[in-house]
Parts: sequence; structure tokens; C-alpha cells
Amino acid sequence: MKKLMATGVVPGVREQGRQVFPLAALQQLQARPAADLTVLGTAEVAVLRSDAPAKVDEPDRDWIGFGTALDQAQLLAALSGWWRCDPARVAAGGVLPVTVAGFVVAVLTGLTEWESDGTAGTTGRYRFPKARLAGYLTDLTAPANAATPVDPEDARLAGLLLGTRLASVSGGPIAYVTTNPTTTDLLATEGE
Repeated sequence: MKKLMATGVVPGVREQGRQVFPLAALQQLQARPAADLTVLGTAEVAVLRSDAPAKVDEPDRDWIGFGTALDQAQLLAALSGWWRCDPARVAAGGVLPVTVAGFVVAVLTGLTEWESDGTAGTTGRYRFPKARLAGYLTDLTAPANAATPVDPEDARLAGLLLGTRLASVSGGPIAYVTTNPTTTDLLATEGE
């Protein structure tokens, strides 16, 4: 709940004094459907598990993380990279759902090219300079794409994913989720 509150994606939240999370918002979030990843046509998709925005001192961006107070350009820069990941695996999924507390709040596409920070092996970090922000939410309780994607496929992917639940497990910001889970996968996920 704290992550959702810190991103500004749930209206009516009060953080001054006594914290208040509106009951109606909680009920709407409980009713959000799970993402149907089977329609993506890939074996797996990477998921960026984001936190609230944090100020950074980097040459190509001022923020990292997701927050409704960021404009579209700031949000794209904040979400498009410098993560430890397998960039080819991220690109193979064709889309990168961005989640906060298990809800898809943004969708990135255009992941076919990546840059390395120059560090080799598992400590290397990558970014996707041609990434596009296909969609993002400003209100998770009434999901509507706040971006206006030019590419019809971007609009379709954003429409399928924004506002849905998407569980993922990872020790870092990038997780990999199978798009057509087997019964064994589902049982393993439920047991965690």
C-alpha cells in the first residue's frame, strides 16, 4: 500500500497526519483483473518492478521510478533503463510492463536496442534508448491511458495491460514471467 500511496496513482489518499487509503479505492483495486499474457505471443515477458520516484543526479535523467507527478518525458527517462538484466531477454518479450505493488501502471515498447554501462557479466546494467512509453496511468482505480501512442500496436498493448494485476518475483527490478504458465508454474507461484 505504501508504494501505491507514494506514486500518486490512487486518488483520495492522504499521507499528511493519519494515513488514509479510501475504502472504495481498495475495493476497486481488489477487483482489477489479472493480465492475460497469453495474447503476447512470446514465451516470457520481462517486468519492471518499480518503486516511487526518487531524484537522481545522472546526465540523462533526473528521476528513477514511477510517479504521477512526473511528465511523460521524465517518466520515459525514469523507466527506460540502467538495470541489471539480460537485455536480449527483455527485448525478446517485445513489451515491458511496469508494475508498482503488482499492478501494471506503465507499458514500454521499442526495446530492440540497448546500451551497456560498460560493466561485463552479471554486474552490468543496461538501458533501452529507443524505448517508447506506450501508456501509463494517473489513476489506477479508473485505468485510462494518459499517453497517446502513435503506433497502433503500442496502443493495443497498453490497452491490454494497463491497470491489470501482474505478479512477479525477482531479487531486483527486472523479473521474467512466463506468458503461458503451466499448472506447475501456477502452484509454485501460489506457494510463495
